[in-house]
Amino acid sequence: MNADTTGPHVVVAGGGIAGLAAAHRLALAGHRVTLLEAGPRLGGKLLAGEIAGAPVDLGAESLLARRPEAVALARAVGLGDRLQAPVTTTASVWSRGALVPMPKGHVMGVPGDAHAVDGLLSEEGVRRIGREGELPPADIGEDIAIGAYVADRMGHEVVDRLVEPLLGGVYAGDAYRISMRAAVPALFEAARRHPTLTAAVRAVQQAGATVPADAAGAATGLGGSVFLGIEGGVGTLPGAVADAIRAAGGTILTDAPVTALRRTGPTGWQVVSGDRVLTADAVVLATPAGPAAALLAPHAPAASAELDAVAYASMALVTLAFRRSDLPALPGSGFLVPPVDGHTIKASTFSSQKWGWVADGAPDLFVLRTSVGRHGEEEQVHREDTDLVAASLKDLAAATGLAARPVAATVTRWTGGLPQYPVGHLDRVARVREAVAALPGLRVAGAAYDGVGIPACIASAHRAADEIIATSKRTDPGAGHSR
Repeated sequence: MNADTTGPHVVVAGGGIAGLAAAHRLALAGHRVTLLEAGPRLGGKLLAGEIAGAPVDLGAESLLARRPEAVALARAVGLGDRLQAPVTTTASVWSRGALVPMPKGHVMGVPGDAHAVDGLLSEEGVRRIGREGELPPADIGEDIAIGAYVADRMGHEVVDRLVEPLLGGVYAGDAYRISMRAAVPALFEAARRHPTLTAAVRAVQQAGATVPADAAGAATGLGGSVFLGIEGGVGTLPGAVADAIRAAGGTILTDAPVTALRRTGPTGWQVVSGDRVLTADAVVLATPAGPAAALLAPHAPAASAELDAVAYASMALVTLAFRRSDLPALPGSGFLVPPVDGHTIKASTFSSQKWGWVADGAPDLFVLRTSVGRHGEEEQVHREDTDLVAASLKDLAAATGLAARPVAATVTRWTGGLPQYPVGHLDRVARVREAVAALPGLRVAGAAYDGVGIPACIASAHRAADEIIATSKRTDPGAGHSR
């Protein structure tokens, strides 16, 4: 426990996983930390809950384990022994009315060999991929939309049937607009070095970077799983981090939106939250882009304008519990849905088959989730709960033959939950950071910057915290050391 209460005071605005990770890093470095969360709970899109007595995640359900940040944070706050690999990762694609096993040998849906997508694409679609080597090399410049680039090289069918549903699960966005450089950086860099996209995919596979934003090889000790869950839910991580912050002497306040920032001399800040005015040596803005833009407007108008232009997508999760005895056999861990087929749901996860802790928590029940909503489909997310449940059941019946009625259903909406990463996003982020860096003691973090996944959010938080810690040490050699 860190008992130091005399170090530099840092206020963190935002209690999602990025804000919590920043506050944790700062508190362990000996800073006095106050975290202000606008809403009534911590965790952002991480939320553990239950349905019909069965424990389940109602938000993000897994951690990308090939990046070290999330797994390391979970272990640091005492959850290491609760990390679990999925029981199964075998998934399907519901395409043209049939569940087709997810092809192997691809990078975010882009195949390294035409035959990898046999059975999912039409014969002409497979042949189109096979002819990619006949095309002249493409100049992709400083960035390019991944859907547009892949369609030019391999045809629209591979984008519509595989790339789009995979990216839709991550960004709830449009593959034809999503930045390849931001979303699949390893493939982007490989595509700049190789004459064909097929060769680029194979190079990425050989390097072992088979998922977006993959970082080489943090050993998990859990069989090398690409993804990990947490017994009791990934949604338990925020509470564990919050407990660690408090144990290190930090203060956490909920229902405390930050409404204004004021400069107090060359380096100091005042943070206004309701009737509170906190004096801070430094501030981390770990809020979504819109609130950050509003707070930055008086101090960094260029950064504010850039952040104000970041678009967000909304989505809803429909969690359903059935009597296990009422269900047909369901394949693997779930399935993805190409939007081109016109269905309501974009994916379904068979939670009781994917996660051992869900099955163990309610052995007589079967829990599954569907997701609804992509960028530009706000009307879907805001349908009545009963409509979303009915639409999910209709699609599940068509895909799997499931005819049972659920014993319980719950709908969780994440309005404006996923920032969009169009072409040029990383340049925008660089401009924001450059403008903010001109303000001493102020940094930004969160899903709007370097990636929407949990490890990427934590990495952005650590970057912000480390820069503040370094600045504090330069300006006060005694700062940051606990007594």
